[in-house]
Amino acid sequence: MANLQKNYQNVLSANGWQADEFQLQAIENLQRLLNELKPSKKLSFFKKQPDVKGVYLYGGVGRGKSMLMDLFFDEALKIQAKSRRIHFHEFMIGTHDWLHAYRGEGMDDLLPRYADFVAKQVKLLCFDEFHVTDVADAMILGRLFTELFARGLVVVATSNWAPDGLYEGGLTRDRFMPFIALLKKEMDSLHLDSDTDYRKISDPNQDVYYFHPLNKETKNKIEQLFSELTGHAEVKQEVITVKGRDIIVNAAGDIAQFTFADICEKPYGAEDYIAIAQKYDTVFLTEVPSLTGDNRNEAKRLILLIDCLYEGKCRLIISAVECVDNLYQGDDHAFEFDRTVSRLMEMQSALYHDERLA
Repeated sequence: MANLQKNYQNVLSANGWQADEFQLQAIENLQRLLNELKPSKKLSFFKKQPDVKGVYLYGGVGRGKSMLMDLFFDEALKIQAKSRRIHFHEFMIGTHDWLHAYRGEGMDDLLPRYADFVAKQVKLLCFDEFHVTDVADAMILGRLFTELFARGLVVVATSNWAPDGLYEGGLTRDRFMPFIALLKKEMDSLHLDSDTDYRKISDPNQDVYYFHPLNKETKNKIEQLFSELTGHAEVKQEVITVKGRDIIVNAAGDIAQFTFADICEKPYGAEDYIAIAQKYDTVFLTEVPSLTGDNRNEAKRLILLIDCLYEGKCRLIISAVECVDNLYQGDDHAFEFDRTVSRLMEMQSALYHDERLA
């Protein structure tokens, strides 16, 4: 039987970390879920019993949510082959694509048919970065997940937001509230309330790929690094097309280069950034300005871009006007940008690059 406690202790030992009481509580709950999902002698296939609840892990950046999800999902795959782990943005993109493709075929039962489609492929669905900002997502989540849970789907999710904080301040939020109630009913919510941000634990190999301020010395370092990593290859202009939108990329092999204006000041979204992360191993992002409340749209795109590159295990090399902690000075996305700062710091670490190449 899977022993998450033992696997967790191995991770702590490998990194020189101390056990965290909130992480231990989460491990206990995730182990409970694994035990309940394991097929019994009476069942030859995976089946969700009525009293089996999923798990919703939430807390600030760097509290170990992704690490706990890694441990859980590795063991879950041994129990249930039809387990899927996906970033919530990506899942909702796929959902809207399916609904759009079949929108002319009986709108009244469209969500139940989509739930059938998902449930045939997936029995355990694990979401990274569960967060709702889009009104189109918010309006269908309650109905969609009512159908998914009714078909026996089990959900595990990580989030920076407590259930009651999801879609806070969103349009027609009252219509979203039944989804929050459903989530609380079907999932145990666990708050990782630790004071420690594990991504900020010092690493002598950090700050390798983040250059500031924007001056001649930084420009020369970026150009030299780009030349070295590409093997002095010729830079060519490439085009990535996403649903009819063209993204112009200056690239050499699997290394792409964008200015901040190229990729964050144009109306791109998660789908575009996912496509970039899938195509390129390394991304150079240059000339990143200091961001304030006047740059709320650009800041939101930068948050999305970092999320997608992080999930895609891309190497990211940045030149910016400010150090990472001072990059955003606004209020609109301050909470979300804390996660971005934490991820940028982790993406400089030796551990991130070791895992990226594994």
